[in-house]
Amino acid sequence: MRTHTVSRVVLTSFLLIGIITGITLGPFFEKVGLDILWGIVVMLAIVLTYSLVKIVISRHRTIIRNPANPKADSEVGFVVDTFHDVVSKLKEKEAELEKLKASAEEKADRAEAYNENILQSVPSGVISLDNELRIRSINNSAENILGVRFGDAIGKQFNEVFLEPLSSVFNEQHPLARDEYQYVTVDNRHIWLGITSSELYNGEGSKIGYTLVFSDLTDIKSLQAQVELKHRLSQLGEMSAGISHELRNSMSVISGYAKLLGKKVNEINRSTVESIISEIGHMDQIISELLSFAKPSVLVKEDVELNSLIERTISSIARDKKDIPIALKADSPVTIKADGVLLRQALSNLLINAIEAISGQGRIDITLKELQNKAEVTIKDNGCGIPEDIRQKIFLPFFSTKQEGIGFGLALVQKIIVSHGGSIEVNGKEKKGTTFRIELPLS
Repeated sequence: MRTHTVSRVVLTSFLLIGIITGITLGPFFEKVGLDILWGIVVMLAIVLTYSLVKIVISRHRTIIRNPANPKADSEVGFVVDTFHDVVSKLKEKEAELEKLKASAEEKADRAEAYNENILQSVPSGVISLDNELRIRSINNSAENILGVRFGDAIGKQFNEVFLEPLSSVFNEQHPLARDEYQYVTVDNRHIWLGITSSELYNGEGSKIGYTLVFSDLTDIKSLQAQVELKHRLSQLGEMSAGISHELRNSMSVISGYAKLLGKKVNEINRSTVESIISEIGHMDQIISELLSFAKPSVLVKEDVELNSLIERTISSIARDKKDIPIALKADSPVTIKADGVLLRQALSNLLINAIEAISGQGRIDITLKELQNKAEVTIKDNGCGIPEDIRQKIFLPFFSTKQEGIGFGLALVQKIIVSHGGSIEVNGKEKKGTTFRIELPLS
């Protein structure tokens, strides 16, 4: 409104100036002529145009300084509207980018969770380490196989958590490719491990640590032992059949002649004939035991409470050896499916061997416990021990360190244990006692 009022005032002023000028210069126009009049009109027109332009410019400046003016110029309004449109579109794009970012993060989380689920579900143990051999991750299978817990291992040095020979795996100058190791776990289980190690690299190709992948080969080793034993027994059975057929016929003839000779010789030579007959009987006993050992075991399985079975075995063995205490330690009752008669025979042989290995004062400690899906029986004595060079031979038929031994006692023990799906191993040092450890599957 103010701008329009100023415009009207200016126009009225120029009109009055023009009228006064015309009245004042009227007589002069008659003398000078119309050329001067047209000059004055042109001058007034220029002045008027200048004033109008100045007013318009002033008006635009006011509009720019006061954008809230409802009568703003259309061009300024267009610029403002365009600016608001751009801002609005930028906000829309920002919202879209936020959605894309959230979606990407969600996909990354899902991928990470999926990979973690795979890692935790694989049956093989997986452990990752950094360059300083500190444990960074350990999956469920590794915890179960090695008997460790995630919280007890994370952040610690590898050789602080695990024992030999596992603790020195990364001391090798080259990665391991399916090497096999015997290992005693934290919870005192004896297992076989198949181990593969490798270096760990990131996306840029820089080494960031190591990985250790391993499997529990204990059951496989047990099956191998059973297969090897059955194969050995099969060969032994074929050999035994041939021996019994060839030797027993000849020994029967020799025994008959020896008995006949015994009736005709004098008293001086009778002891010689009796020695011949005794040796023939001893040879026949060896052949009988060999045939019995080679014959496949027929198991009559039933629920057997090992605690009670071991106590009965101890009672029958310790009856004649009261000077050697035999103690059983068991946390709780352990029941398995087994042939009680054969299993008691195996335990009796082991206890008799332990008693015979003790000279003077000594003791035998038996430990029974349940480990995962197996029962473990440990028989430990403080006798003379077993030399390392013969330790691997003690379960072979005909091998014995006793002068009168035939060499079937421990071989029969191994056969009975393996036929039950179990395993037996021996540890110890010469003059420091012997420990037999038996594992049997639970019911």
